[in-house]
Amino acid sequence: MEKTDVVIAGGGPTGLMLACELRLAGVRATLLDGLPARTGESRAGGIHARTMEIFDQRGLLENLLPLGRPVQAGHFGGLRLDFSDLNTRYPYALAVLQSVIERELDRRATELGAPVQWSSPITEIRQDDAGVEVEVGEPHGTRRIRAAYLVGCDGGRSAVRKLTGIDFAGTDATVTGMLADVELTDPPAQPFFGHRSDAGDFSVWQFEPGWYRLIVQRHDRVLERGSNLTFEDFRDNFHELAGTDFGMHSPRWVTHYSDAARQADRYRVGRVLLAGDAAHIHYPAGGQGLNLGVQDAVNLGWKLAATVRGTASDDLLDSYETERHPIAARVLHNTRAQTAISRPGPHTDALRDIMSDLIDTDQVRHRLGLMITALDIRYDTKSDHPLAGRRVPDIALTTPGGDARVCELLRTARPILLVLNGNDAPLVPQWHDRIDIVRAASAAELWNIPGVGDIPAPAAVLLRPDGYAAWVSDEPGNAGLTEALTTWVGAPA
Repeated sequence: MEKTDVVIAGGGPTGLMLACELRLAGVRATLLDGLPARTGESRAGGIHARTMEIFDQRGLLENLLPLGRPVQAGHFGGLRLDFSDLNTRYPYALAVLQSVIERELDRRATELGAPVQWSSPITEIRQDDAGVEVEVGEPHGTRRIRAAYLVGCDGGRSAVRKLTGIDFAGTDATVTGMLADVELTDPPAQPFFGHRSDAGDFSVWQFEPGWYRLIVQRHDRVLERGSNLTFEDFRDNFHELAGTDFGMHSPRWVTHYSDAARQADRYRVGRVLLAGDAAHIHYPAGGQGLNLGVQDAVNLGWKLAATVRGTASDDLLDSYETERHPIAARVLHNTRAQTAISRPGPHTDALRDIMSDLIDTDQVRHRLGLMITALDIRYDTKSDHPLAGRRVPDIALTTPGGDARVCELLRTARPILLVLNGNDAPLVPQWHDRIDIVRAASAAELWNIPGVGDIPAPAAVLLRPDGYAAWVSDEPGNAGLTEALTTWVGAPA
């Protein structure tokens, strides 16, 4: 029987990111996928600011940025949200296909020693107090793998979730979205998004020279899950709403999706955990899905690694569900709202007019923009400091080793005690083997925290490996630091 530390089911963005995180921490990861190979299809078409920051933290963004196209705005139910004044190094959405993101993550996971093993569906799960055993069905027989933990990142129809008996409650579909990647003989002069008609809405986007992504959304028409959508069906639906098909031909991919919204009632059962679409599905309104899954993986990775190494309590691993379950619930909530304000008809038209006026005010635009981009997330640290529990801004720093940004300090995926502007470093010798202590000068006297505003540069910050502040102090000393280190890094040596 094979042995590993963690089995990951699912070689999409969530599973790949989790594999990279575990390998950075020195944990063995076996990454399995039931498909015979990568399809090259791209349901997602972009990433938001917080995900770009996370990729920057791991040195992945530099290669990805040239492969995408910055878009200064997002949307809420098709109503434009200007991102240009959000306080982040990346105040825009990056239009980049999921297949491109997967290619970059696949390359990194392989470099780190966790390549995807294809044609390897998990068919049986057994767990006990010491570990979990999975049976893998392969073309030439079955394999058995013994691991400390199993993580299901295997999509909305997750075999891991079903085999573990985790409930997946929510709301049924009321809308069918149809998508086709095609070439156009007579493309529109300008791409457009969410053009409304009496029966639904339609969009035309150009992702790469020569081909376009066309989308149709039909309310109160629900295709059965698993039913086939032909190119001819898509073209007929698009023509019905748009009055033209722009001469679409040579389809690369045709698919459909719905606004069914469901969430796992638990993200952990013993030694089995869920992340990404295996834990939550929703309508792709606002382009939040891939971002949500990647951020699940980065929240879980360092916690699971510390648990496997035996340096953390079980409470740290439980905090994955405590922190991420409400975030996904909020996404399901806002995508349901976006579906509601996208319905055709005069009543919704009136609602959209009012919403559009509200979004023109900075307060509403910022609140919705920070939610869609996930820049406003705050985890509970039992501290009332305005930075505690929030992502630490990517401040320019001067360190003994030279100039650096906060994101660059996080490349090793280790906790960092950042001591600023000549303050004495707190004495925490019991954790020196598990944290990096960095003394630095902040180039900015004030740090801007999205949704909060400007705060004075703190004296010291304990950064979690995912870039969130676990402890913050404005005064020299280590009041509360021992408790924070014990909670987020582990018991003192």
